[in-house]
Amino acid sequence: MIEDVSKIDDATEHPKIGIFGLGIMGGAIAKNLVDDGYQVFGYDPDAVQCQNAQNAGIKIIGSVKEVAENSHIMFSSLPNADALDTNVSELITLSESERSAGILIELSTLDLATKQKNQARLVDAGFDLLDCPISGTGQQAKTRDIVLFASGNQSVFSNCSSIFKSFAKNSYYLGDFGNGTKMKLIANLLVAIHNVATAEAVTLAKRSGLNMEQFYEVISSSPCSSKIFELRAPLMIDNNYEPATMKLDVWQKDMQLIREFANNAKSPIPLFTTTEPLYQAAIDADLGQQDTAAVCNLLNAN
Repeated sequence: MIEDVSKIDDATEHPKIGIFGLGIMGGAIAKNLVDDGYQVFGYDPDAVQCQNAQNAGIKIIGSVKEVAENSHIMFSSLPNADALDTNVSELITLSESERSAGILIELSTLDLATKQKNQARLVDAGFDLLDCPISGTGQQAKTRDIVLFASGNQSVFSNCSSIFKSFAKNSYYLGDFGNGTKMKLIANLLVAIHNVATAEAVTLAKRSGLNMEQFYEVISSSPCSSKIFELRAPLMIDNNYEPATMKLDVWQKDMQLIREFANNAKSPIPLFTTTEPLYQAAIDADLGQQDTAAVCNLLNAN
């Protein structure tokens, strides 16, 4: 296991990086790492994502095992808990002589129980796992405008911090494993609320006859703005929700995770609860492949 990656990350040599999941987020992170001089090996069962990643300079390989063989540090950006379970099941079969990698940085937004279960499995097999979900959209990932919520082994976090700077504007160490996921779910609760609040504001501005370009400029520069307003209001103003920065179909999974997390904590979430029917209505209206900003369409229809 490579416990101190800083020893190989100097002016002449970068650690080799492996990435599981080359979708909107994983693909953008992989490209930024390549652009910063890292050799990146990627694995994804989706042929289209693999082709896009290959065009960006990522070396595509055919299995979880090959990623572990060819890299020093592994990242995973996965769509669901089953994908993480499957990858971990393959990793833990490998002996130390069969792999170069001993660290997995888990970037996905998944339920806490799944991450904790797989941490235990990986530790038993001699790996380190960091829980490091990302705050930000795929579009923000392209410009390195994302934030990492990291938790787990602090030494591993510190040793990987130079790598994080290649694709994230900030990375925060939050302590015990799982605190990253807790922070991400709370952040997503705010995203859910701010997105609907933005849709309400845009709809009201349009119906009241304001100049929409001026409306956006003034609100964006005022204390009442939010990052979500700044990202999503232009989509709502233009009524253009593709390509999606976060698809409603994917967001539906995150909404469920927030609900389960809050229920387990026995914490009231009245504003979040108010947003749930609007997101569900957007799914029911076959808007699932559009950006979450498309909830504005439902308000415009009323």
